[in-house]
Amino acid sequence: MPANVVVIGSLNMDLVTRAPRLPRGGETLIGESFSTIPGGKGANQAVAAARLGAQVSMVGCVGSDAYGQQLRGALLAEGIDCQAVSVVDGSSGVALIVVDDNSQNAIVIVAGANGELTPTVLERFDAVLQSADVIICQLEVPDATVGHALKRGRELGKTVILNPAPASRALPSEWYAYVDYLIPNESEAMVLSGLAVDSLETAEAAATQLIASGAGKVIVTLGAQGLVFANGSSFEHFPAPRVKAVDTTAAGDTFVGGFAAALASGKDEAEAIRFGQVAAALSVTRAGAQPSIPTLLEVQAFKS
Repeated sequence: MPANVVVIGSLNMDLVTRAPRLPRGGETLIGESFSTIPGGKGANQAVAAARLGAQVSMVGCVGSDAYGQQLRGALLAEGIDCQAVSVVDGSSGVALIVVDDNSQNAIVIVAGANGELTPTVLERFDAVLQSADVIICQLEVPDATVGHALKRGRELGKTVILNPAPASRALPSEWYAYVDYLIPNESEAMVLSGLAVDSLETAEAAATQLIASGAGKVIVTLGAQGLVFANGSSFEHFPAPRVKAVDTTAAGDTFVGGFAAALASGKDEAEAIRFGQVAAALSVTRAGAQPSIPTLLEVQAFKS
C-alpha cells in the first residue's frame, strides 16, 4: 500500500549504557549495562507511526557497515517501506547514550551516513513524498535537506510536521512558513524563541513567538507537565498521562510518530494529540528507543 506517512531523517545505532548518574566532565563512572539498539530520531518516528497504525515510508541513509544492515532490517521488520533508505560507503550514524537511575539521559550523536542524505538524494525519491498524506522531518540530517523536504511538502500540499530536534541554533526564517505543526520540547522551544521555557505560561509565550515567525501551529511538549497546543488564536493544555518512567529516550519521537499516524487516520487535532501522548507515556515505562515504542492495540487498551 502507498505510504500515508513519510519520515525524512536519521537512522542511528544507539549505544546505550546505564549508570547511577550522568558523569561530570573528566569523570569516569562504572556503568551497569550496555546494549546496542536501533534508533535515530527519523527511524524512531517511522517505527512509532508504523506500530501505531500508519503505512510508513522512510527516507534516509545508512552506512555500508554491519550497523547499516541492522538498521535497515529493523525497519523492514516493522513493515516500513525502505526503498528510499540508501546505503552509502562508510559508517552508519551512532548515538552514544547514558541513562541514569532517574531515567534522565545524555546523548552524543555522530552523523555518519546521515550526513549523506542530500537534497539530490531526496529528489530521487520525490514519488515517495508525492504518495504521502503527512511528511515528518527532524534535524539530524543536513539543513539543506530538511529545508528542501519542508518546501517540497508545502508545494505538494501535504501536512508537514517539523520536530526541531536536536535544536542548537535558530531555524532558517523561511522554514516556518512551510510547517503545519512545529513540535519542540521545552529546551528546543527555548533555543528557537530565545525565551526561558519552564512552565505552561512560558510555553505559551514561546509558541506565540514561533507562530509569529510563520509556523502554522505549535505543540510544545513539557514532559510530565503535558503539552501546550497553540493555533494562533488560542492555547490548550493537555495534561500528561500518569505513568512510572523508566527511560525517556524515545518519548518525543513516539509522540511525533503517534500524532502523525493519528492525523493520517483521520483523527482531529485534539484526538491525535491525546493519542500521541498515550503512546509517549507508554514508551517511557520501558527501556530503549525503538523497543519501548508501543503498538496500536496497547495504546487503545491504555487506562490512565
